[in-house]
Amino acid sequence: MKSKFIVFEGIDGSGTSTQSELLKKALNAKNIKCHLTCEPSDGPIGNMIRQIFKGRINVAKGSNPNIDSGNLFDEQMAYLFAADRHDHLYNDIDGVFKLKAEGAVVISTRYYFSSFAYHCSNQEDFNLVKTLNARFPDPDLVIYLDNPAKKSIERINERSFKDEYENTEKLLTAKNNYEKIFQEYKGRTLKIDATGSIESIHKKILLAVDALIEN
Repeated sequence: MKSKFIVFEGIDGSGTSTQSELLKKALNAKNIKCHLTCEPSDGPIGNMIRQIFKGRINVAKGSNPNIDSGNLFDEQMAYLFAADRHDHLYNDIDGVFKLKAEGAVVISTRYYFSSFAYHCSNQEDFNLVKTLNARFPDPDLVIYLDNPAKKSIERINERSFKDEYENTEKLLTAKNNYEKIFQEYKGRTLKIDATGSIESIHKKILLAVDALIEN
């Protein structure tokens, strides 16, 4: 078995955390070495991003005066997520490529696709995110959980804490951006209707991952 890098994507409330956990448990049950990670990562930059989302660190917000309809917060997040992504992939403690070299299947909830989804509101934003992420490799498989924005909003409203991006406007934008991304993306993708039962979604994912690992 070759090590693999598998990514879960989808708007907040689509079930990426639930399904990534189920996949890890299923692979562990088959004695397949597996590591579950996420973005923002648990590294130093990822932790800073989490503190920004919690409001513990303040960053600039509002419109960029040099770019028509540019959003300062989204721009800063694009830069920070790209820096965190580099550390997530290449750090020599628990980086994705270190884990892959040790023979593990690495599962990440979110990767560069999320930056296109959440940090872009115009073509200039897409150009910036594309430039910042141009050198990052594609995963072996991206699993996109396609959830209606309305359904995600219902799930998020049950949470005690909501971050900067967990609101109706941002989720609708992210949903549209995801559709655009995966229409153009040429890598290996599994798109699943996220309104199905947790178990039925898990079975579809496991079938695809089993086939990936066997190759």
